[in-house]
Amino acid sequence: MDFTIPAALEAYYAELEAFIAREIEPLVAADDNVRFFDHRREWARTDFERDGLPRPQWEALLQRARKAADAAGHWRFSAPAAYGGKDGSNLWMAVIRDRFAARGLGLHNDLQNEHSIVGNFPFVAMFDQFGTEAQKQEFIHGGFEGTRRVAFGLTEPDHGSDATWMETRAVRESRDGVAGWRIDGEKMWITGMHVATHCATFARTSGADGSAGGITCFLVPNPTPGLTIEEWMWTFNMPTDHPRLSFAGVWVPDSAILGQEGRGLSLAQSFVHQNRIRQAASSLGAATYCVEESVRYARSRKPFGKPLAENQAIQFPLVELATQIEMLRTLIYKTAWEMDRIPHKAIEHALSDRISMCNYYANRLVCDAADRAMQVHGGIGYSRHKPFEHIYRHHRRYRITEGAEEIQMRKVAAYLFGFVGPRKERFG
Repeated sequence: MDFTIPAALEAYYAELEAFIAREIEPLVAADDNVRFFDHRREWARTDFERDGLPRPQWEALLQRARKAADAAGHWRFSAPAAYGGKDGSNLWMAVIRDRFAARGLGLHNDLQNEHSIVGNFPFVAMFDQFGTEAQKQEFIHGGFEGTRRVAFGLTEPDHGSDATWMETRAVRESRDGVAGWRIDGEKMWITGMHVATHCATFARTSGADGSAGGITCFLVPNPTPGLTIEEWMWTFNMPTDHPRLSFAGVWVPDSAILGQEGRGLSLAQSFVHQNRIRQAASSLGAATYCVEESVRYARSRKPFGKPLAENQAIQFPLVELATQIEMLRTLIYKTAWEMDRIPHKAIEHALSDRISMCNYYANRLVCDAADRAMQVHGGIGYSRHKPFEHIYRHHRRYRITEGAEEIQMRKVAAYLFGFVGPRKERFG
C-alpha cells in the first residue's frame, strides 16, 4: 500500500498556494476587507437590520474571489470536464479541503458560505446523474454562469432526519391544459433562498408515510405564486440565509420533476455523499489548525517563568487530539480514494457507512479541538480576536445539519450489524 500523496496533486496544490498569494490575499488586504475575517467578522458579514441576511458587500467579495478562481481554472476543478471542470477526484478534493481549512480563516476557503476557490458542486453530480438534457443545460451550465442557483428543500419544521415522514404533498393538477402538480406544505432551513432561482422541493406524491418510495423532487422557481419565505431563522453563527418556507397551491409543470417520479430520495442520497466526505475533510483541517495554533501559543507563552508547553496538562489533551487527527486523516483519504474507484451510484451500498464515520467523527473532533484551543489560549482564546469561537460556532452546526451525528451513527450500525450493505449476506 502506498500512502504517498501523488506528485501531481502536490504540484497542483503548490499552484493553488501561489494563486492565493498572488490574487486572493490582495483582495483581503484592499478596502478594509480584512474586517470580514478579523474580530469584526460577524458584524461585517451580517446585516442585522435586514433579517440577519448576509451583507451585499460580503457576498460581492466572495463572488470576486470565485470569478478570479474560475478565470484561473481552479473554481470548477471538481466538476466534469464536459462542464468546464477538471474531473477532480474525491481524494484530491479531500486533500485540498483539508489543507485549505488548516490554513485558518480566509477568503480562499470560507465554509460558513460553502465558499472556496476550489468549489464543491454536489448539485452538478445530481443533475448529471438524474437530470434531462434540458435540465443539464439549464442548471449545470446556468449554475456556473450565475443564472441559476438551486436551494435544497428537504427538511421540514416537524421533520428533519425522518424525511420519509414529510408532510409536504404534491398532487396532479392541470392548468390551462398543461399537466402538472400542485404543492402544499412547509420547509425549514432551506439555505440560500435569498439568492436561489429555484428550490429543489421534495414532496410526497404517493405511498404511505414512512415509505422511502413515493417522494418526488420538483424544481420550483423562486419566486413563484404561493411560495412564501415566512421568516429567516437566526442561528448560533451569523449571518443567516436559512429560512422557513410555505407552499400554498404552488403549481409546476411535469417538466419540473428532477429524476423519476417517486424516486426523489435517491437524489438526496446522491447529494450527500460527496458533500459529507468533503465537509469531513474541512473539519479535519480546521481541527489541525486549532491544534497547531495551540502548540505555537503554548511554546511562546511563559506563565510563572517557563513555557506553557512544558505542562503535561497542556500537552496531553493536545496529544490526544493530534492522534485522533492523524487516524482520521487516513480514514478520510482512504474512503475518498475508494469512492473514486467505484461508480457514483454504487457508493450508497458500498461506502455510505465509512463516509458517515468520517463525517460525524470529524465534526465532533473539530468542536473538541476548537474548545481546547480556547482553553489553551485562555482569555484571548475566548475573544473574537482569535478565530476559535468562529470555528466552533460554524462547525458545531455540522453535527446536526449534514445528517445529525446520531443518524449517521445509526447508519454505521445498520451496516455493521448487516441490516443493510455488503455485510447483509453474512448475517442472512
